[in-house]
Amino acid sequence: MRLADLPTPSLIVDSDAFVHNVATMGRAWPGRSLRPHVKAFKSTALAKELAAAGHPSFCAATPREVLGLAGAGLGEDLLLANEVLDQVKLGAMAKCGARVTIAVDSMATVAAAAASGIREVLIDVDVGCLRCGCPPDQAGRVADRARAAGLGVRGVMGYEGHLMMEPDTTKSERVEAAMASLAQAHEAVGGEVVSGGGTGTYAVNRWVTEMQAGSYTLMDTDYGRLGLPFRQAVFLWCTVISVHRGSRGWAVTDGGLKALGMDHGNPTVLGGVVLYCSDEHTTFIAPPDGLLPRVGDRVRLVPAHLDPTVAYHERLYVVDGKDVVDTWDVDLRNW
Repeated sequence: MRLADLPTPSLIVDSDAFVHNVATMGRAWPGRSLRPHVKAFKSTALAKELAAAGHPSFCAATPREVLGLAGAGLGEDLLLANEVLDQVKLGAMAKCGARVTIAVDSMATVAAAAASGIREVLIDVDVGCLRCGCPPDQAGRVADRARAAGLGVRGVMGYEGHLMMEPDTTKSERVEAAMASLAQAHEAVGGEVVSGGGTGTYAVNRWVTEMQAGSYTLMDTDYGRLGLPFRQAVFLWCTVISVHRGSRGWAVTDGGLKALGMDHGNPTVLGGVVLYCSDEHTTFIAPPDGLLPRVGDRVRLVPAHLDPTVAYHERLYVVDGKDVVDTWDVDLRNW
């Protein structure tokens, strides 16, 4: 299939950029020191590419992701980096045939894990993100309760998500402070694993034993503005369906709010300036030194937030130049 033959709107992946991104992160975090986070791309086909590159352990945000990875033969070492109380979902993960570790941060989540048959946990610690995680000084008590309930405690995890977009001038200092809290908890908890980090802090967080990055694979404009060595690999491939010329000219594509994650702002359009997005449309103008496209032309939109954008789509089309060379199903959607 040729790129020009794809239906629109579709998500396309530049194969060269993807290969570059995987190799670049692999040099910084080789082998099992990288635990790719599948929430960013939600595709077992993409995950298999990462496993083939030497990263067989995965991090997930939902039971659906864990079960899908296990069913695809990628269950060597899976971490659900999220709290779950649903006994049906916990039980399914416990029986899926994979090595599954889940995050716990309270007596209630410990009890739920133990009752469901889950065997291993990480103690989730709040390092300043104001999300899940127990206070560092309570991590030891949660670990004691987990062990008393028959659970294996592999170590700790702490996500410094509030620092992913921190300016370079203060990022290292603030990440170090966040990881000092995690180290305090780890001292009380024990275990061989200190899990955390992300694409925005991969270069400065050297305190974790495994890096939970995922967005580096495909990227978005939010991470793109940080000047990281990863290339933009995913685009929303759209058709220009209307053009209004004149002193205040604009063009309209057939991809909008229902095809793009918008919580981090508007997408960017290659060769134009986005005015706004509506349900099925993105309206843009040409830059001062540019020209508007014609009706029927194809354009690439760069999403501002990768994770929810991918979750809107059923597949990713891998392209090499003008050729579609592979199709990756987005088969880890839902919960």
